[in-house]
Amino acid sequence: MRKTFLKLVPLCLMVALSHPAFAGDQGGKQTVAQQTQQAEQKEANVYTGEIVGKSEKAKTVSIEVGKGDQAKTVMLKIDEQTKGIEHAVKGHAAIIKFETRGNNKYATEIKPKLAKLPEGVTEIKTGDLQDLIKNHTDMFLVDARPESRFGQSHLPGAVSIPVPLLQERQAAALPLDKNKLLVFYCGGPT
Repeated sequence: MRKTFLKLVPLCLMVALSHPAFAGDQGGKQTVAQQTQQAEQKEANVYTGEIVGKSEKAKTVSIEVGKGDQAKTVMLKIDEQTKGIEHAVKGHAAIIKFETRGNNKYATEIKPKLAKLPEGVTEIKTGDLQDLIKNHTDMFLVDARPESRFGQSHLPGAVSIPVPLLQERQAAALPLDKNKLLVFYCGGPT
């Protein structure tokens, strides 16, 4: 029995090594390992985090990446080829694509990092909201900014429910009529 088993080991090994995941180039097809490596390299050229600062004079942008003890600030150079420099706003979340030139990392594109809307939630544009207000549409309009900002100014008919209060009270902060149109707004892209 043992001799039969030992004779099968080389055969099994050859079959396993001929599998596309382990074989070299298979007529232009990539192995799983090659695909994983390319995906990691692509992700390695992207930073996601909060903009810490931007210097027009030094031609740099700084972004904090990671969380907690793992957080670090990364500085990248910007130049005339950098797209979306206007999105490098201190305190705002951003996604920065970069490339390495010599010993320096250059931001090639800066995009705002927007929150993903939950399923069943849609975004409306400012003009659409203006129309809803102008037409006196029956809705529950929520200003999700801090109360101090609400006190400075707010849209007509809006109710102040800052995000921390909404997180605390959840459904109790919303109207009892579940068929009523809910519209939330805040201070900018989130």
